[in-house]
Amino acid sequence: MKFIVFSDSHGDMAAMSAALRKHRSCDVVLFCGDGCNDLAKLRMDNPDKAFFAVSGNCDWYCSEPNFQVLELAGKKIFMTHGHMFGVKQSTERLISVGRQNGCNIVLFGHTHKQLTTVESGMLVLNPGSVGYGGCYSIIEIDEKTGKIKATEYPNDDYGPVII
Repeated sequence: MKFIVFSDSHGDMAAMSAALRKHRSCDVVLFCGDGCNDLAKLRMDNPDKAFFAVSGNCDWYCSEPNFQVLELAGKKIFMTHGHMFGVKQSTERLISVGRQNGCNIVLFGHTHKQLTTVESGMLVLNPGSVGYGGCYSIIEIDEKTGKIKATEYPNDDYGPVII
């Protein structure tokens, strides 16, 4: 299963649309907040995709939850914007909540900076800001082996992270 992960579009729906056109093979769109209005239009334009989202600190009239735990492709995913977990200072609280929920993947936004790392076997990922810089991430889960591959776009110099 293949996921495209966005966050922090801040009014730039065109950047998300372009990324989704580039990666048509993605089954699921995961949105980590700050642009729920942009996401609503993207949903209408892509009825063939599954969408999951959380609200961010700039999503004042958004009905999406502040965080959620998803079970997709045999993995547990904790998704939040991050402002409620102090991610600009540290990801420690966020990682702890991911562990408490038995998650394999933790997704967040808010900092506008891409981060793809592994903490005790758990993928911790911030796709960066799609609105300010065109950053996003792709996660691929091999449902037969359970392997997770995460790639940042614009792609970093280190290549994909595989766990």
